[in-house]
Amino acid sequence: MLLIEKKGAAMTKILISAGEASGDIHAAAVTAAIKNIEPAAEVFGMGGDALRHAGGEVLFDIKEHGVMGFAEIICKLPALFRLRNNFIKVMEERRPDCLVVVDYPGFNMKIAKIAHEMGIPVVSYISPSAWAWHKSRAKKVAQIVDKVAAIFPFEYDVYHEAGADTVFVGHPLLDIVKPLLPRNEAEAFAGKQKGRKLILIMPGSRLMEIEKMLPTLLLAAKVLKQRIPEVDFAMPRAGTIPLELLESKIKAAGVEVRITEGHNYDLFSVADLALATSGTVTLEAALCGLGSIIVYRTSAINAFIARRVINIPNIGLPNIVAGRQVLPELLQEDFTPEKVAQAAIDLLQPERNAQMKRDLEYVRERLGKPGAVKRVAELVLKIAEEKK
Repeated sequence: MLLIEKKGAAMTKILISAGEASGDIHAAAVTAAIKNIEPAAEVFGMGGDALRHAGGEVLFDIKEHGVMGFAEIICKLPALFRLRNNFIKVMEERRPDCLVVVDYPGFNMKIAKIAHEMGIPVVSYISPSAWAWHKSRAKKVAQIVDKVAAIFPFEYDVYHEAGADTVFVGHPLLDIVKPLLPRNEAEAFAGKQKGRKLILIMPGSRLMEIEKMLPTLLLAAKVLKQRIPEVDFAMPRAGTIPLELLESKIKAAGVEVRITEGHNYDLFSVADLALATSGTVTLEAALCGLGSIIVYRTSAINAFIARRVINIPNIGLPNIVAGRQVLPELLQEDFTPEKVAQAAIDLLQPERNAQMKRDLEYVRERLGKPGAVKRVAELVLKIAEEKK
């Protein structure tokens, strides 16, 4: 449902589009930074609870629009066409000074093209992973985006070579990922007990990921419990996933798992290991010193297509940033309860665990200096001001 523009013109109007839970976090951080610099600025568009809490006006909630994979996108096309038309209506009626697209490339690049044709400047933040797919993708982005705010050094290189106006801002997670609780309070919140290992189960933030990943992760937890009795499990709930769904899956698996709400970074800072669906959360965990067994499974047709178009050896973000595999990846047919459990046992061994911690420190160093969020906010406001 669209909201009517408030009376009393704001100094700056920013349209923002983030399509998933991780994008919502990044969009919210930029929104908060924009409002810190220019409190009267209006930020509105697509996001979730994080964007709402940061002071953004959520016109379209991400709970209704998250999709993954090639085949699933086809099924959601009618809804995505309606969403696109609603975005066009917002652009026509509210005339934003700048559009900020955050991740969610399949949809956001279409919106960016429309905004570009309407004369609205576009900033791409958490840009399409052209470094992972065919590099011609970067050239297409360069034609419709006014500025690419690159978060990885290798991302800057690809977009700069493609002719995009690109600036390396550093990685926003360095600003966002900050445990807040004292360690004893974090341990109490997590249910961490002395002499026992705490393993997190992180199945993803999309409903389709829960269906494809969670049952196998829970079976892996059962195997681990049999082999390491002194282990407990916790599962941080993504805001996009209903609590009842997680509870029903856990009950069906017959394994004890504590579901937590909020304080994810405190949770990451006291846990021993994570079993995690590939995504931004594995990098968030890495920045807290928490290693993951990175897993993923998609449909046969999605896997067939992906294997032919993805041109990097790893899919886990910590491994991509490191430029080598520092955390195990179990994908498709390798993603079984037994293999996940064994990989976890191996990674918990003292010598291997110490090496992993050193590797995760290297990952942090590769991401540049803190301050990325503020740099993006300043960039957006500068471009918006030039538009006026």
